[in-house]
Amino acid sequence: MTDSFAVNKANWDERAVLHAASPDYSFAALAADPAHLSGVVRFDRPRLGDIAGLRAVHLQCHIGTDTVSLSRLGASMTGLDFSGPALTAARRLASATGADIDFHKANVYDAVEVLGAGRFDLVYTGIGALCWLPSVARWASVVAGLLRPGGRLFIREGHPMLWALDETADPAWPRYSYFEHAEPLVSDEPETYVAVDRPLENSISHSWNHSLGETITALLDNGLALTGFTEHDSVPWNAIPGQMTQDEAADEWRMTDTPSRVAASYTLQAVKGG
Repeated sequence: MTDSFAVNKANWDERAVLHAASPDYSFAALAADPAHLSGVVRFDRPRLGDIAGLRAVHLQCHIGTDTVSLSRLGASMTGLDFSGPALTAARRLASATGADIDFHKANVYDAVEVLGAGRFDLVYTGIGALCWLPSVARWASVVAGLLRPGGRLFIREGHPMLWALDETADPAWPRYSYFEHAEPLVSDEPETYVAVDRPLENSISHSWNHSLGETITALLDNGLALTGFTEHDSVPWNAIPGQMTQDEAADEWRMTDTPSRVAASYTLQAVKGG
């Protein structure tokens, strides 16, 4: 697993620099408009509810656009990511926007050791995070360790149904495992998911799928109770190029042909028992 994390770190270190310069991540809009929120947090906001005053941690926070947006909703934010260049960009964004955010560099599996147990009212994980982790059960134990009794998990994630599709086929079809698998899926993709000015040099990445049942069971096994679950027909990037249409108002993409046939993402909420 160490090798997989090293491979992914090289990939995300390079992506972070390119993403911070991409107009799709809207650094300029966040800096210019104190009311601006990232597209991901805007989508999540009706389900997030009032988070003002909560001690919250954003796991796998990448370059901090969602972290800053959550701070703007009133939460006292901590961000954690394993990429130094991503955190450099996140700190720069926080400084430009006047956001007081405590960023830490660490593997997400080490979050309790780095941040402390039972410190947080809210653990937030944004979309496109769990697929980089080999064990969803280990991740769930980290979530439980970070939360105080009564604390809440909020996650929006790509649906395992979507991750199982071969996006290069037309029509896309379920080529890859829906369930968690021991060996990573190795991909060589020089393109990233937003507009950037050059292809990736560190283009190899390792990923894993986690079924809905595996994810929910892992949380239940670690003492969390499910309080909300919604499946969506959209994601905030063009996950299947040539077969999706953008809803510009929502800043989301869904299948052009009968979007209801594919669950593209889900929102899950759970509370830690006392």
